[in-house]
Amino acid sequence: MLFVIDIGNSHTVTGLYESDRLIGQWRLKTDKEKTADELAIDYNALFTMTSMDKRRITGIVLASVVPTLENAWIACCNDHFSENLAQPLIIVSAKTVADLIAIQTDNPNEVGADRLVNGIAAWEEYKSDLIVIDFGTAITFDCITARCEYLGGIIFPGIRISLEALATKTAKLPHIDVSEPAEKFIGTNTIQAMKNGILHGYGAMIDGLVQGISREMSGSPETVQVIATGGMAALIAPYTSTIKRIDPILTLSGLRIIFNKKYRQ
Repeated sequence: MLFVIDIGNSHTVTGLYESDRLIGQWRLKTDKEKTADELAIDYNALFTMTSMDKRRITGIVLASVVPTLENAWIACCNDHFSENLAQPLIIVSAKTVADLIAIQTDNPNEVGADRLVNGIAAWEEYKSDLIVIDFGTAITFDCITARCEYLGGIIFPGIRISLEALATKTAKLPHIDVSEPAEKFIGTNTIQAMKNGILHGYGAMIDGLVQGISREMSGSPETVQVIATGGMAALIAPYTSTIKRIDPILTLSGLRIIFNKKYRQ
């Protein structure tokens, strides 16, 4: 089995692959204070609950945007899940995937590992000019050419950050739930107005950014594929005209692809 680990600012998403089939997936809140032993306790319990035998893990690949937690995860994997590893643990970075994607940014080392993983996964699937939108703590747009070149992208505050700012930085605006759809633009009460602003506002902003990026990439928005991933992708996609594909496990798939390319070529 292959153990894939995506350590994000808000959540850590992990999975187990049997060949190319995802047979287990978990999404836990990221706790930057966790030790290697505490991580091992958590995941041994999860594996036991789903009848997964950790001794069958023969490969591990990890991507992290939380440096303080990365070392704990490396120690956890080495101490508790490496009994039968057939290949060394892969830590995704600009250096380790430089042979898989050509990074064209000013400073490749500052590009988040998850963004490179998503770019590799999307290009492997579509092999065209691509925009990958990841709805996480921040919303990121990553631009990949048909030649598998990573050009850069856009970063702006995620939906939860905006909702939290509205509720905590104003005197009268409440915390709201945006999981219910917004059927119109004009809100007739405060909660409707906030919900419409978030859902329609983010949707319109995403469409505008996709169109601008597409013109820079290829001159025509119609020739650029747009793929969305992340926890809030399905919520916002209906309010856009440019998101046509949602892949909730894009990052996990990318980690699997990187492992396969490194060790099975």
